[in-house]
Amino acid sequence: MKKQNKDFEQFQREFKKRQQQFGLLGCKCYFKHEPMEESFAEITIDRDNATATVRLNSKLETKDKPFANPVAHAKHEALHLLTGRLNNLARSRFASSDEIYEAWEELVRKLEVLIP
Repeated sequence: MKKQNKDFEQFQREFKKRQQQFGLLGCKCYFKHEPMEESFAEITIDRDNATATVRLNSKLETKDKPFANPVAHAKHEALHLLTGRLNNLARSRFASSDEIYEAWEELVRKLEVLIP
């Protein structure tokens, strides 16, 4: 059996804690620790099936390693789960995807500061 990475374990614990805190219990979350091109972490939400896949980058570039923070990344992705429905609804309106994504990311960054 492969030993899990300490950062990945911490990431999962923190995400599950935030999922409880935000009352997001109707969504089954799956976790993956895998290489990603441009993110520390990310979430893919499937509203129809009430599932989400939460990923933590397993192969950071050397220049990015000092900025890795599994607790902060887990909180950030949980906030995306919290605001995901808003994002989906907004994408069906008359705004560009880039504008909506920028507004969503801005809201998540503000919530990161406001929520301990």
